[in-house]
Amino acid sequence: MSGVRRGPAGSRGSVGSRAATAPRTAGGVRGGGTGSTASRALTSVAAGDRFRGEEPADTPRLWHVTLSVSGAGAPLPEVRRALEQLAHDHPFLLTSRYADDHAEIRYWEEARDLHDAAAVALRLWGEHRQTAGLPPWEIVGLEVIDRATYHQRIAAGYGPAPATPVGVHPF
Repeated sequence: MSGVRRGPAGSRGSVGSRAATAPRTAGGVRGGGTGSTASRALTSVAAGDRFRGEEPADTPRLWHVTLSVSGAGAPLPEVRRALEQLAHDHPFLLTSRYADDHAEIRYWEEARDLHDAAAVALRLWGEHRQTAGLPPWEIVGLEVIDRATYHQRIAAGYGPAPATPVGVHPF
């Protein structure tokens, strides 16, 4: 038999593993608990079932991110081209506004919590600096808000204006 590991029969289980050392019950099934397997009933939960009002902690949520960067002046056509390349590389980018010495990037990020969304946002500029040809500017501002807060601000008439038109635009 090709691909079968040969050796003494006792070497098949790992020494000290529960499966190899657990005593067998009368039916020949290994058991490790104090009760027999016949007396324990297994239950299942349908996918998506949860207690009322309970949200799973690991469910991703949408976060609206506004990243502000600034630095030494750069030619406007190069800044625009770099931001357009960033928008191509990062497909969830909503809008970018720019001048020769600063820019603002707005986009939606899907993340488990605010900490994860902020961590991704803080890496965005640096990770794409080489590939998109972005200016060597530093991050000077970051706002991360959840989707509900974003929509509350828009409905109340304050906060960032809706990201229309989508794209790269001068200030």
